[in-house]
Amino acid sequence: MANFETVEVKTDVLILGGGMAACGAATEAAYWAKKNGLKVTLVDKAAMDRSGAVAMGLSAINQYVGVRDGQNSIKDYVEYVRNDLMGVTREDLVANIARHVDSSVHMFEKWGLPIWKDADGKYVHEGRWQLMINGESYKVLVAEAAKNALGMDNIYERVFIVEPLIEGGKCVGAVGFSTRENKFYVFKAKTTIVTMGGAVHVFRPRSVGEGLGRSWYPPFNSGASAYFTIKGGAEMTCQEVRFIPVRFKDAYGPVGAWFLLFKSRATNALGENYMQTRRPELEKWKPYGMVKPVPANLRNWLMMLDVMEGKGPILMRTEEAIEKIAAESPDEKSKKKKLKELESEAWEDFLDMTISQAILWAATNTAPEEKPSEIAACEPYFIGSHSGASGAWVCGPEDIAPKEYFWGYAQMTTVKGMFAAGDASGASSHKFSSGSLTEGRIAAKACVKFCVENTEEPNFDNAKLEEIKKWVLAPIDTFEEHKGATVDPEVNPNYIKPKQFMFRLQKIMDEYAGGVTTQFMTSKPLLEKGLELLAMLREDADKLAADGLHELSRAWENYHRMWQAEAHIRTIMFREETRWPGYYFRSDFPSMKEDWKVFANCVYHPAKDEWEMLKRDIIPIYEEVKVS
Repeated sequence: MANFETVEVKTDVLILGGGMAACGAATEAAYWAKKNGLKVTLVDKAAMDRSGAVAMGLSAINQYVGVRDGQNSIKDYVEYVRNDLMGVTREDLVANIARHVDSSVHMFEKWGLPIWKDADGKYVHEGRWQLMINGESYKVLVAEAAKNALGMDNIYERVFIVEPLIEGGKCVGAVGFSTRENKFYVFKAKTTIVTMGGAVHVFRPRSVGEGLGRSWYPPFNSGASAYFTIKGGAEMTCQEVRFIPVRFKDAYGPVGAWFLLFKSRATNALGENYMQTRRPELEKWKPYGMVKPVPANLRNWLMMLDVMEGKGPILMRTEEAIEKIAAESPDEKSKKKKLKELESEAWEDFLDMTISQAILWAATNTAPEEKPSEIAACEPYFIGSHSGASGAWVCGPEDIAPKEYFWGYAQMTTVKGMFAAGDASGASSHKFSSGSLTEGRIAAKACVKFCVENTEEPNFDNAKLEEIKKWVLAPIDTFEEHKGATVDPEVNPNYIKPKQFMFRLQKIMDEYAGGVTTQFMTSKPLLEKGLELLAMLREDADKLAADGLHELSRAWENYHRMWQAEAHIRTIMFREETRWPGYYFRSDFPSMKEDWKVFANCVYHPAKDEWEMLKRDIIPIYEEVKVS
């Protein structure tokens, strides 16, 4: 076995991840832990300053309810989320985040985040729920607050978490390894908060070659949250609800500012606005096809219908939008000044959060004020915080959750002591950056309460730990043993390298589970074939090989992705309907069904190595809830 030192760390609250939810958990947990004499430890596989989905920056905060300003109510936001997810959402979780999120945004401003304000000192909105920000350093500011709250002695960066520690049905910690030195880490904890992001690169991406690692959602989000909760035996929800965003093609630049702030429109190559010409299609998806705004997946679907009819490419009419706004100026001099301002804002939108899009514009001589840019649907992602909903099934807040959704501590999964927030928790989408941080705060406070009320020390059998250590480091041993069998270390009959493993996984998911190649369409026979091929891939995972720590990380990232893939295929096959056209389409069940207006959940039973599929009722929450 590879020679790695074992480092054991004991703590009360263990936070896994370094993104927005983790930072929210860190700031909140530090406050309550200090009052109760508890220790909080955070572990991140990266460096917190640039970790998570906000790593590159953002140009807007996408959840600000504005309750105290009298702009909206909690109920308004719950209804918005419910409609966008075609009626499938945990309204108690959405309401709980919505009633606390504004205070998180005010914290950001206090920490130094520049939020746009108008001449009257009011926030500038991109849309009803979005605030414009100068957000290139958004994550740096939030991470600084988290680090100050915890203290660097309690933060372990560059440590990759591989596996949960489960003893007697309770989560008692996690294990992983350093990505910089030969150390195997064992974290033992009374409670664990899972905030390790969603998953990208489960499906084959549109961009290939140099652009292979390009995605809208960060490529280092590799299914760690899903794997950790699934392998721990937690009940999962909405594993079929992948998210397919529409983005500027090839560099994946966001379209939100263009639609909401610049009031741009998208057309097909013939100049037709598919949101108008395809409007009758929305009648088929009542009642959600008739709500405003039109759900994200249905907007995708109308665009995809044009593409499938050969009316592409689809174009964002940037030149129209800029000219229309500038034309409102009172005179020519003012118009020229306004054009310059809009041009600057157009570039800044990408420089704040997707620098590659600005580079692509420059490389292709694209001036947004002169000509349109192509947009396209991305490959599918698994993300619980955006317009997707995949994640763990968690406990709701005691004061508003129905009894069926409450089992003791807010944000706790069905595994005792294991909590989830951000992309790790399901059925509470549209929390974005601010809501994810807020959900982390909610989970942390509940975690501390759990520790106060459950004082037993975490224990795990040392013999089992040695077995797990050997298993985690096996890819390095496999490579060292067999690397001499061939001239090219990438091709060897005795092992499979992480990148080739990833390509194989992506090919399976793309062709059988409704990826880009099949225009996001699938069916029971395709899904069954996908499961058959995934079973073979899982067998071959025992032969993963890693040449050093970097490839060891890649090996386990792709292993985690594989489990997210299986949960997805099993759940999409279980749900015998098409509820989210534009995210996926079941050719054998092409319509939405009322008897399937339920949560499709799953549980993996580790002891039996079996999956259980479950239906859970959707229980709406309509009454107004108190804002704290």
